[in-house]
Amino acid sequence: MNPELVKRYSAPVPRYTSYPTAPHFSDDIDARTYRGWLAELRPGTRLSLYTHIPFCDELCWYCGCCTKAVRRYEPIAEYLTSLRTEIAKIASDVPAEHEVLHIHWGGGSPNVLAPDDVVELADLHRRLFRIREGAEFAVEIDPRHLDDARTSAFARAGVTRISIGVQDFDETVQAAINRRQSFEVTERAVLGFRSHGIEAINIDLVYGLPHQTRASLQDTVEKVLQLRPTRIAAFGYAHLPERLKHQRLIATATLPDSIERFAQANRLSRLLMRAGYERIGLDHFALPDDPLAKGQLARNFQGYTTDTADALIGFGASAIGRLPQGYVQNHPAAAEYARRIAEEGLATSRGIALTDNDRMRGFVIERLMCDMTFPARELRQRFGDRSEELLREAHALLDADQDRLIESDGDAFRVTDRGRPFVRTIAACFDSYLDTKAARHAPGI
Repeated sequence: MNPELVKRYSAPVPRYTSYPTAPHFSDDIDARTYRGWLAELRPGTRLSLYTHIPFCDELCWYCGCCTKAVRRYEPIAEYLTSLRTEIAKIASDVPAEHEVLHIHWGGGSPNVLAPDDVVELADLHRRLFRIREGAEFAVEIDPRHLDDARTSAFARAGVTRISIGVQDFDETVQAAINRRQSFEVTERAVLGFRSHGIEAINIDLVYGLPHQTRASLQDTVEKVLQLRPTRIAAFGYAHLPERLKHQRLIATATLPDSIERFAQANRLSRLLMRAGYERIGLDHFALPDDPLAKGQLARNFQGYTTDTADALIGFGASAIGRLPQGYVQNHPAAAEYARRIAEEGLATSRGIALTDNDRMRGFVIERLMCDMTFPARELRQRFGDRSEELLREAHALLDADQDRLIESDGDAFRVTDRGRPFVRTIAACFDSYLDTKAARHAPGI
C-alpha cells in the first residue's frame, strides 16, 4: 500500500449509481414531463419496479437514506394509501404489454409494514403489472425489528431475495452509530428466511465507521461468513454532516483516516475472496453460482445488479425512476409526496432529461464501474462519430497516468488491478458535470 497514492486518489467523488448524478437533477422536470415520458415508452420496453418505504423503527446515525423513525403505525398506513394511489396511476399510464423483470423494495425498512400490508402491496404489483415468471423480488430488511409473522408474510408475498443490513458487529462501533444488532439476531433472520425457502441472502457491511479498525472489521467478516450469504456488499461510509443532520451525532475525530479506510477495504476484500467469493465491480462480492457472478452486470441506485430492464419505475417518497428519456424523482418529504399524489396522481419534483452526450458518458462510466473496462469498438458502434471526443479524453488520461492505474489492452481502455480501488475517481474523469455544481460526495475509497 502506497500512502501517497491513497491520499492522492481519495478525494470525494460520486458513487455513480446514475449518470448524471442526482445533485444535477432540476425542478424543470415535473409530473407533466413524467406523464409524457411514460406515454412515449415503446412497445416491449422491459420494466423494473422500485418501491420506497421511508420509515424505520429507529434512526441509525450513519444512514444516508431518505427515512424517518416512527413509533406509531398511523403515518405508515396513511403513506400506504398514497403509495397505492401512485402505483395505480402509473399502471394506468403504462401499457399492459410491458413486462416487469425485477422488483425491489427499499427504505427505510420495508419490514416496518404490517404482515397483511406486505402481502397486499405485493399483490397490488401483480394485479396492475405484468410480472415475468421467475422475476427477482428483492427486499431490504432490518433484522432487529423482524418477527416470524413478517418473515412469513415476505415469503407469501413471493420475495426471492433478502438484503440484510449488518454494518459491523463490534459493540463500540454499534454504539457510535446507534445501531445495536447482535450476531444472534442477524442469524435468526437469515435462518428464518431460509426456512421459508428464500435462499438468496445479501448482507451489507460498511467500512470507515467511527472507532472501526481492521481487527474489528475482520471479526465481523468472520461472523458473516458463518452465515454464508450469497452476496456481500462492502460500502465505504460517507460522512456528510453538512447535509445529514443526524450524522452530526458522530464525532469526526472517531472516524478512520483515508489510509485506514483503504486498509479496511483491502482486508475485507482479501478475507471474502479467500472464503470463495468473487469480487464484483468495486464493492460487491458473490458466490460463484450467484447470478451476480455469472450474468451481465449493471449498476443502479441499489448498487450492482443483474437487472437489465430498459426502464426503472420508482414509487414512493424520494423514489427515483429512470426512463429512456431521463431521470425523475419524487418529492422526498412524505407529507408533500402525499399532497402531490392526492392532487395530481404523481409526485415528481425534479429530474433531468438525457442528452446524447449524457448517454455516451453514462455508458462509459457504468462499464468502468461494472467491468473495469470499456471497448472503443462498442462505443463507436453505439454512438458513432460522437464517441471520438470521449476516446481522445481516454487516451489523454492514459498518457498522463504516472501511477499505472489504467492501460490500453488492444481495443479496450482498462483499469488495472492497482487502479481498481480508485475506479470511482477514474470514472469521474469522464463526468462532464462534476465541477459544474457544488455537491458533497463520499470519499473516493
